[in-house]
Amino acid sequence: MAGFRKKSLALVLAGVITTQLAACGTVFYPERKGQISGRIDPVVAIANGIGLLFFIVPGVVAFAVDFSNGTIYLPGGRAEQHPDLNPDTLNAHLYAATGTRVDWQQDEVLVEQLHSVDEARLLVASLSRSGDYASR
Repeated sequence: MAGFRKKSLALVLAGVITTQLAACGTVFYPERKGQISGRIDPVVAIANGIGLLFFIVPGVVAFAVDFSNGTIYLPGGRAEQHPDLNPDTLNAHLYAATGTRVDWQQDEVLVEQLHSVDEARLLVASLSRSGDYASR
C-alpha cells in the first residue's frame, strides 16, 4: 500500500511540474503576461507544439496556459508619424516623460533627420559597434 502512495504522489508531482513547465511562453517571456491579443509568436507556438508531439496533455496545457496568460502573443508595437517634430517639441516630450531637458548644442548630441525606422536602426547599430558617437 505504501508503494502505491509513493507512486501516486510521484505521478501527481510529475504532472504538476510538467504543467508548470509546459507553458513555454510563460517561461520564455514572463514580461508578456496580461496581453489580450496580437500576433502569435512562432517560437512559442512551435515550442508548445513540440509538447503536443511528445505528450498530448502537456502540449494542450501549454497552449491553454500561454493563451490565458497572453504570453503566446508577440508584444504589440506602435509607431506614429510626427511631421511637426523639431528639437523644441522633442525636448518638451522628453521633459514631460523624464523631467530632464536636452541641450541640443552639446558635442555629444547627434541630430539627424532619418526617413525610415530601418535607417534609424542601422544608424544606432553602427554607432553601437563603433562606440564613437561623436564621430558623425
